[in-house]
Amino acid sequence: MAGQPKMISTADYHTAGEPFRIVLGGVRAPQGATILDKRDDAIARLDGIRKLLTLEPRGHADMYGCFVTEPDDAGADLGLIFFHREGFSTACGHGSIAAAVWAVTTGYAAPREDGTLVLDVPSGRVTCHLSDEAGHPRVRFVNVPSYLHARDVEVATAEGATRADIAYGGAFYAMVDAGSVGQQVTPAHLPRLIELSAQIKADILARHQLAGPEDDRVNGLYGVIFYDRLATEAGRIEERNVAVFADGQVDRSPCGSGTCARLATLHARGELGDGELVNRSVIGTVFTGRVAGTTTVAGYPAVIPEVAGTARLTGYHTFVAEPGDELPHGFLLPTTAADR
Repeated sequence: MAGQPKMISTADYHTAGEPFRIVLGGVRAPQGATILDKRDDAIARLDGIRKLLTLEPRGHADMYGCFVTEPDDAGADLGLIFFHREGFSTACGHGSIAAAVWAVTTGYAAPREDGTLVLDVPSGRVTCHLSDEAGHPRVRFVNVPSYLHARDVEVATAEGATRADIAYGGAFYAMVDAGSVGQQVTPAHLPRLIELSAQIKADILARHQLAGPEDDRVNGLYGVIFYDRLATEAGRIEERNVAVFADGQVDRSPCGSGTCARLATLHARGELGDGELVNRSVIGTVFTGRVAGTTTVAGYPAVIPEVAGTARLTGYHTFVAEPGDELPHGFLLPTTAADR
């Protein structure tokens, strides 16, 4: 007689088109004194679950999700450990939005008296301001302080040398004008942008040590953001971007933590001030962002970024791993040259 199958329940959302899978049951939550300790526990103990939920046949190459944990202390309402097809990330703006919508609509956590929900995530504490938009929660999250780490860094690509700004928004991003490598932020250009992102990431990591301002477990170059400037007006900048992260994974949303890094960069360059960034994704969805304040982090002038968006429920699922399944952790087939 075969043993009992393992069953894992999830709630699935999309935030501006980007998926987010919230683990509800069937898994012992990550353990530890702090959220970064819990992330360490997830890396050591739950990597097989991550693979099962993100890779085929139960997931796909661009899947994203989280484990829900206890917060560090009473100053927050819940904790989140983010994961994707390659591993466990330190920040996820679209995931923070989805988790906040899930928590308040299901009653897992109630907003505080000031209408906020506070999240502990590996990069720090995120405050979500909730409002009603046609009967559905809209979220403005205030992220960890974000800053421009390095400006106009020369990088080599197959399209020739270009320049990138490296900025921190809970994770490190390299930002490149798509036109500088002969591309545009459109679905048709995605295969080439994915290939170029791998070249840019390798070049930067070979020459730059990137570590978070408070804990060196927040490290490395998380992704490359390609952007097109669409409009510049008094008090408003509009761009279209795509973030390529992990090992060629593409963010369908405008990327929440990437938008924070972009706000820090535009502010440091003197282009944005206290105006609004309208950030469009490769599929046309929108996050709006602004600088809510300024501070200093690890000697860098930094901003307090605020990004707004919402998430929609796409389904509830119970995933099964039967004993004897020859693919217990799933698989991933290459879809582009960058995957091979």
